[in-house]
Amino acid sequence: MLDFLYNTVIGRLILRLLVNPKLSKACGRFLDSGLSCLLIAPFVKKNRIDLAEYHCEEFHSFNDFFSRRIKSELRPINTDPKTLIAPCDGRLSVFRLDKDIVLPVKQSAYSLPELLHDRRLAREFEDGTCLVFRLGVDNYHRYCYFDSGLAGRNRRIEGILHTVRPVALHSVPVFKQNTREYTLIKTRNFGDVIQMEVGAMLVGRIVNPHSSHFCVRGEEKGYFQYGGSTIILLLKKDVAKIHPEILEASARGIEVSVKMGQSIGSSIV
Repeated sequence: MLDFLYNTVIGRLILRLLVNPKLSKACGRFLDSGLSCLLIAPFVKKNRIDLAEYHCEEFHSFNDFFSRRIKSELRPINTDPKTLIAPCDGRLSVFRLDKDIVLPVKQSAYSLPELLHDRRLAREFEDGTCLVFRLGVDNYHRYCYFDSGLAGRNRRIEGILHTVRPVALHSVPVFKQNTREYTLIKTRNFGDVIQMEVGAMLVGRIVNPHSSHFCVRGEEKGYFQYGGSTIILLLKKDVAKIHPEILEASARGIEVSVKMGQSIGSSIV
């Protein structure tokens, strides 16, 4: 279906309707309703979700289920301050920046000014590292702060809502078009870092309850509601060393499956 939508003339006409935030809001209202509970059981079965891993209190809607909390012992946070941890579950790709241009393998290039809507801030991250965590519908959709520090205010950029699956990433500049929200964090161990959440098709709802506060490594930053989504970390030049097996896989265009809290690199500051 996605191949049809992104790679045919008729499909692209239909796509214009599907990526409209108004459709996302309408779907969101249904998924907030009690009637949407009927979708939970088939979703669990199709995606082979083990509900025993979660705190399964009574769910009042599909979105209530989708943003369920996992048992903390199943997502231990690496507490070594020099360890770079994954802020979420997902499929990780790592890209070096050529000045301010992100050049993903087999995907649409985009620049930091386009991504951030802030040229001054973008200059601070030139020649740095971009980590992209792509979440599927079967992933855990809550995410944490990857290091302790002072988190600034959340900045939201309204946009449309493409899927974040590879078929779209190959065809359109998804990350500079989709609705997104980011926070500049002055971290203890990695300097100034940007942590960004990107909405996806039928996922306009990014929930970040904190703004301008001192955050702690492993503390929940927020969550997505229905659909696949993406988290992006922007690191400045020469502040972290990513595990070589992750870099090697990314160079071949292969995403690496990671879990929230696990080590993906280390600080070299």
